[in-house]
Amino acid sequence: MTPSDARPSIQRRIAHLDMDAFYASVELLRYPQLKGLPVVIGGGRRREDDMLGRLRQAHPEHAWSDNNLHEIPLDFFPRISGYTGRGVITTATYAARQFGVGSAMGVMKAAKLCPDAFLLPVDFDQYRHYSQRFKAIITDIAPLMENRGVDEVYIDFTHVPGGQREGGRVLARLIQKAIFDDTGLTCSVGVAPNKLLAKMASEFNKPNGISIVTEDDLQSLIWPLPCRKVNGIGPKAEAKLAHHGIHTIGDLAQRERAWLMEHFGKSYGAWLHDAAHGQDDRPVQTQSEPVSLSRETTFEQDLHAVRDRATLRDIFTRLCEQVSADLKRKGYVGKTIGIKLRYDNFQSVTRDLTTVNYTDDAQTIREAAGQCLKRVDLKRRLRLLGVRVGTLMKLQDWQAQGMAVQETANAPINLSLFDEAPSKNTAA
Repeated sequence: MTPSDARPSIQRRIAHLDMDAFYASVELLRYPQLKGLPVVIGGGRRREDDMLGRLRQAHPEHAWSDNNLHEIPLDFFPRISGYTGRGVITTATYAARQFGVGSAMGVMKAAKLCPDAFLLPVDFDQYRHYSQRFKAIITDIAPLMENRGVDEVYIDFTHVPGGQREGGRVLARLIQKAIFDDTGLTCSVGVAPNKLLAKMASEFNKPNGISIVTEDDLQSLIWPLPCRKVNGIGPKAEAKLAHHGIHTIGDLAQRERAWLMEHFGKSYGAWLHDAAHGQDDRPVQTQSEPVSLSRETTFEQDLHAVRDRATLRDIFTRLCEQVSADLKRKGYVGKTIGIKLRYDNFQSVTRDLTTVNYTDDAQTIREAAGQCLKRVDLKRRLRLLGVRVGTLMKLQDWQAQGMAVQETANAPINLSLFDEAPSKNTAA
């Protein structure tokens, strides 16, 4: 045996890092007096100086500023029981989750489960700030990082110093400490041979935990889990699997690949088989192109296309302007423009159309999205409106082809249903 033969082989080690209750945790940095208490984030966006204005009015004897928010008395914070809008929860502290409160839940429903929970508005600017901070810390230590959203990432530990020690635990602990020391925020880390298992592992020991999974742990740690724990098995697939008596990942692993392909389609069936056996060869992608860019908003109260036309017109215009700004900031143009509506009965519909030219122009986006509105039923009241631009291309690539971005600065606009006079199609 040669010295090189005696060296232990390098094992692929992929980490999934998930910030613990990220939005809520960022808010607790601002309001540490709420730590350990049930707090939900949602119901609307934070308005600058709104809290300070109300504080100064209620307690004029005190010089309130951003520097002494930790002194705000608990009885000043609004309780979720007093909320009357139609917003949804973005996240909740672990203390609130113990009552069954969770993300994407309606605030009114959450109020029934935990009426004494404190309600704080969202502050996306602050969340993006801390998101950039913890990701910069990670890449300083382990450069191969895949961004998966504002609060989670994949990291390739394989060739990073410490990435093999204790299965990756040493490096995970180092990253946890570096993030906490810089931001005061905690995170949970799962380390495994691939992204599929790493994501499941990161849920094993929350909050502020580290979980290590090896290929030998598949039967003991992974197979007893319900099928929904596999990222890629949604509610419909879970229901169909249950119909066939498949409830756990272990149950799924016992089915033949051919049987799964027959009942779930060739591609998805083959993937189900591989996932159940812990197989996933996807690389950690340090750069990825977005499929689309979108903006949407859930209304505080349901709106009607006729009676609330002015309000909807303003919201619609603002969404188009926001998507346009996102495209320009990120350097993209697109040609598939669509809308998303959610009615008061929670049914959602989408419509889109493809324009001749690529664009990042707000006016062009609004005109095309307005045409999509003409193809949906607007007799029901609306609780959500969204605008999306897809079929993206880098602006520089489009310009390199000698093409100009479509703009309509001097062109007439075809009015959308939110602009024009009521029609029979939109009447109550």
